[in-house]
Amino acid sequence: MSPAPVVNGALLQCSMGTVPAPIGVLPLGRVMVEGQPVARITDNVPGVNIKPFGLCRSLANPAVAAATTAALGVLTPMPCLPVPAGPWTSPATRTMGSNLPVLAAGGTCICAFAGVISVQMPGAVRTQVS
Repeated sequence: MSPAPVVNGALLQCSMGTVPAPIGVLPLGRVMVEGQPVARITDNVPGVNIKPFGLCRSLANPAVAAATTAALGVLTPMPCLPVPAGPWTSPATRTMGSNLPVLAAGGTCICAFAGVISVQMPGAVRTQVS
């Protein structure tokens, strides 16, 4: 059985970030699951697909390193600006969507600032409307 596909609005988390963020998947020419477009391994554009994760705690991030130095060595998290270092790795490499492997639960992406971005919840996060 294949892992669940990741769809627009699924929750991601970076190991160096402070909060999760939803993935953004543009609906152009996509396979749809439950009315949402399915992510592919190339959906790793900062700000479009991968949103900021609150504050970054990685000293590999120049802003965090500078703020920590200014605070005399006390780790000082700064706003997260994800910098994916390549495409997603996905456990569903044989499942294709628009001629590219889809991103599935268990997928990860490396951030250039030493974080590992992972899929926390592959389905869209739904908010209840009263």
